[in-house]
Amino acid sequence: MANSWRISALADRHRALGSNLEDWSGMGTAWTYDSDLADEHEAIRTRAGLMDVSGLKKVHYVGPHAESLLEYATSRDISKVYPGKSVYATILNEGGKFIDDCVIYRTGPNAFMVVHGSGSGYESLVRSAMGRQVVVLFDDDLHDLSLQGPLAVDFLAEHVPGIRELPYFHHLQTKLFERPVMISRTGYTGERGYEIFCKAADAPFIWDSILEKGKDLGIIPCAFTALDWLRVESYLLFFPYDNSEMYPFADQPAGDTLWELGLDFTVSPTKGDFRGATEHRRLKGKERFKIFGVLLEGDKAAEGGDTLWADGKQVGVITCAVYSRLTGKSMAIARLDPAYAEQGIALEVQGSLAVKAMAHTLPFDDPEKKKRTAKG
Repeated sequence: MANSWRISALADRHRALGSNLEDWSGMGTAWTYDSDLADEHEAIRTRAGLMDVSGLKKVHYVGPHAESLLEYATSRDISKVYPGKSVYATILNEGGKFIDDCVIYRTGPNAFMVVHGSGSGYESLVRSAMGRQVVVLFDDDLHDLSLQGPLAVDFLAEHVPGIRELPYFHHLQTKLFERPVMISRTGYTGERGYEIFCKAADAPFIWDSILEKGKDLGIIPCAFTALDWLRVESYLLFFPYDNSEMYPFADQPAGDTLWELGLDFTVSPTKGDFRGATEHRRLKGKERFKIFGVLLEGDKAAEGGDTLWADGKQVGVITCAVYSRLTGKSMAIARLDPAYAEQGIALEVQGSLAVKAMAHTLPFDDPEKKKRTAKG
């Protein structure tokens, strides 16, 4: 394991399942277990799987200036986020380029919890908080257990009153197995799922209890890499693996626009000024690439960095790929020349594979997002 400075209370559980606890954002994270990733993918798509995603940075912003801090620093209209509601947001630099994404939870009138990804959004917010009446608390005691899949609600309904009525991107303070938790109807799988925020001291008990009591429903532990399989199908980006930090343009600094990433929807229609707003709006229509899907022939997955060709030239690069045993499809997320980012355009893959492919709209799975937003 890398020399991590953040410690998961579930480290022993992950080691027992075969993980070496690879470093991610400073925390030893279970990239893989001894189990088959295809089985984990199938569990989440057809039943439910339990993941430890505590490596996400969980930060509290509290004080009379907390709302204005987040209002300027993120793409969302924070005044629309009431206690009990959350929202997915992006964070830009002054040049209008993406540096991080996050989920913002309003926990009180002047209190927010922001769950940051692996970009530099946290550091950017800390700098912006200087001189303001806002306290910033990086909270590693709070652990995040993600229970995802169509049967997740059935399991939780046996233990948490009212969970079926919790809307998408809302959260509640409650108890699970008599332990205090905050349960959020969010996730990173494209399925109906829930994130269970709990104290570090309670995480092992809650983890063990879910797996033991959920055994008859087919709930199994799932490693972090299973998320790659799910995110390809569901068009969920992962910084920096889909970004120019990983796939740079020659003679250009790292940084992508929301228009290029397809994340322009994260700017609220009622949004006023925010960091990078002027450049963000100026860069509309100037996309150097577009995030797009690719459907490959055959039953093998491509690898990140495989190139895409058409008309005798390279027109893109694959950033993440998967072959799904459930659907029998080989799929990928790609950074594609805008002229070729149209459904059905013929492509060729070169690199780890040499196969024909075609450009395909995203997401591959549940394009209307009916699963994650289902009621009842």
